[in-house]
Amino acid sequence: MWVDVLIILLKVLVVLLVLIHLGALLTWAERKQSAAIQDRIGPNRARIAGRAAMGLFHALADGIKMVTKEDFVPAGAHRTLHTLAPAAALFPALVVFAAIPFGDVLRIGERVIPLQIADLNVGIVYIFAISSMAVYGTMLAGWASNNNYALLGGLRASSQMISYEITMGLSIIGVLMIYESAQLNVIVQKQGELLWGFLPKWGIVVQPAAFFLFLAAAMAENKRVPFDLPEGESEIIGYFVEYSSMKFAMFFLAEFVEIVIVSGLVATLFFGGWQVPYLYADGFHWPFGLGVWQLPHLLVVLLQVAAFGFKVLIGCWVLLTVRWTLPRFRYDQVMHLGWKILLELAFVNLLITAVVVLLIT
Repeated sequence: MWVDVLIILLKVLVVLLVLIHLGALLTWAERKQSAAIQDRIGPNRARIAGRAAMGLFHALADGIKMVTKEDFVPAGAHRTLHTLAPAAALFPALVVFAAIPFGDVLRIGERVIPLQIADLNVGIVYIFAISSMAVYGTMLAGWASNNNYALLGGLRASSQMISYEITMGLSIIGVLMIYESAQLNVIVQKQGELLWGFLPKWGIVVQPAAFFLFLAAAMAENKRVPFDLPEGESEIIGYFVEYSSMKFAMFFLAEFVEIVIVSGLVATLFFGGWQVPYLYADGFHWPFGLGVWQLPHLLVVLLQVAAFGFKVLIGCWVLLTVRWTLPRFRYDQVMHLGWKILLELAFVNLLITAVVVLLIT
């Protein structure tokens, strides 16, 4: 019994450390990538022992700066909610990843360890329920700051979340209809099947429209360019305008952890998750009768975990690229896109998927 508890705690610790460190690393990656896009050098001043390491030490310098800055609470602000809001924004982002499988199973002797913290039979429902709570932190921050511009940012965030949550949910229903399960590990396992004997049955193959709808809605939920109206640095500054020190750092980190979460969900639902084409528990089974390449179990597990990590990193790179490629929408354009374009496309995709599933079953 205590061994099972220890294994679960170890998986939680590993996932949290990876999320936090990858989120912090993305703060450097975004600045470095934006510099490359705009033909600049980017961060290169922070040094240790005379070495800049491509600006990697700037993430460490930012952490030190956040810790040493004054924790300011404006006059008239609701102190309790002003303090709780950053935690309310960061906590859901950290908890959501518990339902995302980062591998199949690890066998050590007779013990089988699933490479997933919580294998829920309603994994998708859990993710939507928890992730939708993050907007409470944004809204509380805007209201508790006693600042009209912060409140406007919070209102924008809540309306944007409601507008795009529906499209996101409808796009996922098509995936659930194809794989006949709301359990994320089962969805990933079924993506290991082959269509016509050679094509992996990944979500991007069977639900291409849902992929683009989900990605657009997820970026809107994440409140990043071109959907960063709740922040709007050039106009209202945003819901965190009255935050400093580690409270601001929590909002900042939550944004980048959400990028990892979105990338993990996209990889899980549409790109096979930990699946590697033609790789099974005992090794590679090449199509068209080309033979079997036997591999040891530990190597198979490492390849699956590495494949999932690679897909997540590619997703993060895409989201960062979009951030520095597209201009910000106007607020009316964001609402029009969500309610009159993406929502209708999601309904059409769902209808077509239902008809196809009915005809082939």
